Amino acid sequence: MPVTSLYERLRFRHLAAATSIGTFALILLGVYTGATGSGLACSAQWPLCDDGLFPQSLPSLIEWLHRFVAMIIGFMMLGLAYGGWRYYDQRRIRWAVTIAIVALPIQVLLGRETVVSYTPEVQTLHHGAALVIFSAVLAATLWIYEADRR
Repeated sequence: MPVTSLYERLRFRHLAAATSIGTFALILLGVYTGATGSGLACSAQWPLCDDGLFPQSLPSLIEWLHRFVAMIIGFMMLGLAYGGWRYYDQRRIRWAVTIAIVALPIQVLLGRETVVSYTPEVQTLHHGAALVIFSAVLAATLWIYEADRR
């Protein structure tokens, strides 16, 4: 591991844990969004909804909340990838964060498709990509904690 301060490693571990928890929460919010059909409230519009920037109904608010949380978690994943490459020289950590980052734009495009063409195939692919991302983020987090314990 490259030489870093204990403080930097602790902060990064906290980011990793928060990203894992946030990604799991985002998946649950996505399941709720899909189950309630809230994406349909946007009238097949993406990135807008209800012909504007602000939600006009409770279902479109749920869809917007999912999009907003996804954006925050996406930025956290970028930070995780940066730190995974900067602070750790373990191949498995770097692979895990890279898989998450490569899958992220695919996930965004699949999210768009869930709004534009609400089909079971698109829903399945969207949730499958979410599980790939979550698995990669969680693996990286666990390996980061393990590396810091050594």
